[in-house]
Amino acid sequence: MTRNHGLASVLLSLTLLGGCASQESVEALTAAEASFQKVKENPDVLRSAPKDVIRAGESLARAQRLSSYWGSNDDVLHYAYLSQRYSAIASQHSELSLNQERAVKLELERQRLQLALREAKLLSLQQHGQWFDEQMANNLAATETDRGLVMTLGDVLFDAGRAELKASANRTVLKLVQFLQLNPRRIVRIEGYTDGRGDAKENLELSRARAQAVADVLVDLGIDSQRISVKGFGEAYPVADNASSRGRAQNRRVEIVFSDETGQLQPGR
Repeated sequence: MTRNHGLASVLLSLTLLGGCASQESVEALTAAEASFQKVKENPDVLRSAPKDVIRAGESLARAQRLSSYWGSNDDVLHYAYLSQRYSAIASQHSELSLNQERAVKLELERQRLQLALREAKLLSLQQHGQWFDEQMANNLAATETDRGLVMTLGDVLFDAGRAELKASANRTVLKLVQFLQLNPRRIVRIEGYTDGRGDAKENLELSRARAQAVADVLVDLGIDSQRISVKGFGEAYPVADNASSRGRAQNRRVEIVFSDETGQLQPGR
């Protein structure tokens, strides 16, 4: 009686353990089936991650087959887990693909808007042919000469004997850059001048260095160097008498000579 009672206890324990494991398998299968159902009904997932969806379905089918066999509980859990993982990977691949598509669409839209903005600006300039003359004359102190429209950067924008532009030149230079960006066909010639004091050779070098400094800033701010030419004239072509400090200050200058709308510059000096 004692021996039979012990055997019955062991069988009851195994039955209870099998019941617990079976319940765990059922829950794992249910979760895997729900995950697979979700991805296989999602057209975005099917389109972007078909292989992962197939693997999820194969693993689930195998787990379902194994669930009917005694002693295969661990295998059921294993393949149910694989099915869930493949379903999750498929969803992640789909989300990544959708994000990439959105990014491409946003970039295309940004480029379209930029193109529309440029076209609008160009159209505006074409419709208002006097815009340039008025803006340059009013905002940049430009004057019409036999060499074309000329803007003068005075000596105040440079330290004495130096070629580096001072911070006070930033506003003027930025206006110039903005105009050149809106008028991509126009080119400029940048000419440097000094007063009559000092060595003529050194003055010539300083005048060209100052003109080059202006050109370098324009290039740094995005203007194509092919649209810019540089020339130094030293103490030649004064605009005032070198006998007075005021006259010498006027002679120390950089002049920006603008082409017409077709990119044609008047002959230089």
